[in-house]
Amino acid sequence: MKKTEIIIFFRLRPLITITAAIVLWLLSIQAHGQEPPPQPINVTLQQDLGFGAFYHYMAGGTVIINPDGSRQATGDIVLLNLGFAWSSALFSITGTSGTVVSLLNGPDVLLTGSNGGSLNFSIGDSDPPSPFVLTSGPLQLYVGGTITVGNPAANPPGNFSGTFDITFIQE
Repeated sequence: MKKTEIIIFFRLRPLITITAAIVLWLLSIQAHGQEPPPQPINVTLQQDLGFGAFYHYMAGGTVIINPDGSRQATGDIVLLNLGFAWSSALFSITGTSGTVVSLLNGPDVLLTGSNGGSLNFSIGDSDPPSPFVLTSGPLQLYVGGTITVGNPAANPPGNFSGTFDITFIQE
């Protein structure tokens, strides 16, 4: 019997060695499960979009605020520096690092004037441009826009205001 036991042990030894090696190798592999579900992003308005003061002649034109805060005019618009600030909209966005965010701009809106009239407003470009990836810490998103100004009868001097929609889509 002893002879048989020794033969079986020598035949099983390579199998035990190979099995042990496979088990050790499997234990050294890092297992990765499904990544955690995305956390909702948090968007906070830090600064309103403003077009400042301007004067318009009969032909009208447009006033454009760029994402960097600069402004320009087309047509019969004269930009004025009368102490009325102009600026791009500024949003602070926080969320899980690596989250991809796209912007979906809402439709054009009418801004109503304090002395009557209305201006057509459309959302402009953003900085950083859409889509963008969140990193650690808050991301500063600047958004510009354009208003279309008609003749003085349709758009009398005054303060114009309204709201616009931007949808933040996290992927």
